Amino acid sequence: MELGIYTFVETTPDPVTGVRVSPQERMRNLMEEIELADQVGLDVFGIGEHHRPEYVASSPATILAAAAVRTKRIRLTSAVTVLSSDDPVRVFQQFATVDLLSGGRAEIMVGRGSFIESFPLFGYDLDHYDALFAEKLDLLLRLRESERVTWEGQFRPSLQGQGVYPRPVQERLPIWVAVGGTQYSAVRAGALGLPMALAIIGGLPERFKPLAELHRRAAEANGHVPPALSINSHGFIADRSQDAADLAFPAFKAVMDQLGRERGWPPMTRAQFEQARSLRGADFVGSPQEVAEKILFQHEIFGHQRFLLQLTVGSLPHDRVLRAIELFGTQVAPVVRREVARRQGKPGGGQ
Repeated sequence: MELGIYTFVETTPDPVTGVRVSPQERMRNLMEEIELADQVGLDVFGIGEHHRPEYVASSPATILAAAAVRTKRIRLTSAVTVLSSDDPVRVFQQFATVDLLSGGRAEIMVGRGSFIESFPLFGYDLDHYDALFAEKLDLLLRLRESERVTWEGQFRPSLQGQGVYPRPVQERLPIWVAVGGTQYSAVRAGALGLPMALAIIGGLPERFKPLAELHRRAAEANGHVPPALSINSHGFIADRSQDAADLAFPAFKAVMDQLGRERGWPPMTRAQFEQARSLRGADFVGSPQEVAEKILFQHEIFGHQRFLLQLTVGSLPHDRVLRAIELFGTQVAPVVRREVARRQGKPGGGQ
């Protein structure tokens, strides 16, 4: 199983001190986090696109390009690229450039976006929310397959065989589809033969199993080998379970309460947080042993090939984030990889 981290590169105020890290300092810290994730053997690092004041990752490809020249083996992906409000040609060019800089380690994770700020920012109508995504995904896939594309759509000027450059190192730049909980989105990803990243950030994980099954069945029905599945979730790791919970709760609460004010749900309680970090909850907050156990518990449900953890749900002390990354790579990952390999009958406990 591939294991990794994703972040929205937050600059929210520290929930204890009230101090907000500057965007410049947050970027410096982020580069250290990505470098450490590479050094401790994690497989993937993702950057999520947002256009809000509390996040500084409006341009994931730019950040990943910087990370590409400071890392050696870790795969670098968006998490996600809001394709509906972007230009597929530019997206392909940017990630092909990251692929060249990284020696073939770039990926694109596309989604419709759970935040909508990019739509008015770039002049798109939310009434076309799904149609924009479907059309632009079609073009992005065409660009991946061919250097020159003839294509016509509703929302973007046509292409008449122009070349799109540069081309990536990888023959086919990996493209994942991120899904929050919509059955149609899971079916579309499967029908296209694309791997799916399933975000589970609330509720009982087993309730999401039908989406994974829809994805697999749609792929098989359209003649594809079942594509890979990633589970993407919130969490935090510390040497002791209680320390992880006590540190993460104020940060999680600050973020979720702000979203609740925007979307109409009540403030998070400590009891809700504790339930979410239990074995059958959605969050991976605890000791390395607890987090490994929970990843393996969900693997029994989904049989997924990748797990990505959003470690910084809200601002957390940089040194504690680095320790969490170290624990993930050195204590959680080996346990998970050995057990998954055992379940699959593979010798040696490899990925």
